[in-house]
Amino acid sequence: MSLSKPYVVGIDIGGTNTAYGIVDTRGNVVAGGSIKTPKHVEFKDYVEQLHLAVTRLIEQEGLVGQIAGIGVGAPNANFYTGRIESPANLFWMDNGKRIENIPFADTLKEKFGIPVAITNDANAAAVGEMTYGAARGMKDFIMITLGTGVGSGIVVNGQLLYGHDGFAGELGHVTMRRNNGRMCGCGRTGCLEAYASATGVARTAREYLETRKDASLLRNLPLDDITSKDVYEAAVAGDELAREVFEFTGNILGEAFADFIAFSSPKAIILFGGLTKAGELLMRPLRESLDRNVMPIFRGKAQVILSELKEGDAAVLGASALGWEAK
Repeated sequence: MSLSKPYVVGIDIGGTNTAYGIVDTRGNVVAGGSIKTPKHVEFKDYVEQLHLAVTRLIEQEGLVGQIAGIGVGAPNANFYTGRIESPANLFWMDNGKRIENIPFADTLKEKFGIPVAITNDANAAAVGEMTYGAARGMKDFIMITLGTGVGSGIVVNGQLLYGHDGFAGELGHVTMRRNNGRMCGCGRTGCLEAYASATGVARTAREYLETRKDASLLRNLPLDDITSKDVYEAAVAGDELAREVFEFTGNILGEAFADFIAFSSPKAIILFGGLTKAGELLMRPLRESLDRNVMPIFRGKAQVILSELKEGDAAVLGASALGWEAK
């Protein structure tokens, strides 16, 4: 961590927006902004736009020459190679042809003249939690992001686990149902993500409504339009079917976490993302299921806790934490 350059830039690239911010050593987002992540544009034009926006912010804050590094969180980003590889929701072009393998870190390093490091968004969240959040001082923990999908970052002995190819830690794609499992966006069936993401919660609700006859507030909504937020609101209003959806989701997460604990014996599993807003509706069945399923030797050793990163800043903070180590 450079004291002569006491700030880093965090950039979080999503399919719709690219958020960026300047972060100090204490994890305060000094200033930030965002641009659209445009589709079907030349990659060099996107980089130009990003460079312009971030440079303008650095100049406005009077921090020229004080940025130690840039950290980037992006889907399918590989820490080892600095590339974004075959991203499903990023559509950048090179001379009119879609790029599948994007040399993102090198391109940004050349453009800014500042060290750049990149990893996937869930790994970035884990680094952010370790640097600024609930995992400060922890050497062994697992970060689980419960959003549209299920992401994960695994930290062992104080090091993020990348594996030999940079893609280790896809815990959202462990198989939870071997027979007749739901189709997952990755092309396989039965993945945790297909059940325990916000999308999975909505799918469970639709399945219950189609296969059961009991009354539910959710029957007032068009079946295909039901979201996890609708399920949460119905559950809070006392809807029994909606509450059962969260029971099911918590149960399957508890089963998965019992296996994750057997794998790396973490001190904590830290949860982040929109689904955590369900609070005890999700956490109670999750904890009960974990206690039922975990090996006796591990029982009671791993806490399941919520992220301490402020949600609005979390993605940028997570990405920025990489900036301190960027080469």
